[in-house]
Amino acid sequence: MFNGNGNKIQLVYIFPNLFTAASAFLGVISIIASTNGQFEKAAMYILLSLIFDGLDGRVARMTNTTSKFGAEFDSLADIVAFGVAPAMLFYFTVGHMYGKLGSLLCAMYVVFGAIRLARFNVMIGSTEPSVFIGVPIPTAAVVVAMWTLLYLEHTFLGGFEWVMLVGLGTLSFLMVSNIRYPSFKKVDFKKGNLIRILVYLVVFFSCLYLYPIEVGALLVTMYLMYGLIRAIYNVVVAKFPKNSV
Repeated sequence: MFNGNGNKIQLVYIFPNLFTAASAFLGVISIIASTNGQFEKAAMYILLSLIFDGLDGRVARMTNTTSKFGAEFDSLADIVAFGVAPAMLFYFTVGHMYGKLGSLLCAMYVVFGAIRLARFNVMIGSTEPSVFIGVPIPTAAVVVAMWTLLYLEHTFLGGFEWVMLVGLGTLSFLMVSNIRYPSFKKVDFKKGNLIRILVYLVVFFSCLYLYPIEVGALLVTMYLMYGLIRAIYNVVVAKFPKNSV
């Protein structure tokens, strides 16, 4: 971040870190909103933080300003925006109903999220770019935010708080698991698939426009279930291989 004399900051290196700072800032604002009982706003701040988190790395690569400082700053921002903020949101909406157990599971979510980030940082370059090993912490934060919004939107879900509690515990373990999840970094845009992808996108965004919370919650839940079902299937196939004829 310094010039040849080591005493002048190059402003171009600051630009991508501004997106990281914005992500951390929104995480803090989300925490404050949760403590004030503004749960919908808190969830939206988490989702908005995801946008800035996605932009910082891309901007750094586009401007050729990637740095170790930026990578470390990004991880610290992720802990705030996608670790502490979702945990606080969940605790003040559902977790507090279960006393120490609710507090424990919310704390576990943050700790396992930090472990997930640390593992990701030390495994950079040694894993396939097309998959994530374990659920990424930003994805986990979106899951918590969407589940919470769905819970707040539909009163008939009252009484199913224990399901959300179990879901949070499961989500925490999925972050540090070895289950593979698609990263969608290498999508095939060949001519044969382009029309199909466009049709799927039009249908998806139409549904998202009509039922944003329901569709969003369903989508992230299906993503989690996909990894689980695929992992269970692989274990079963490995344990009980088909007998050759």
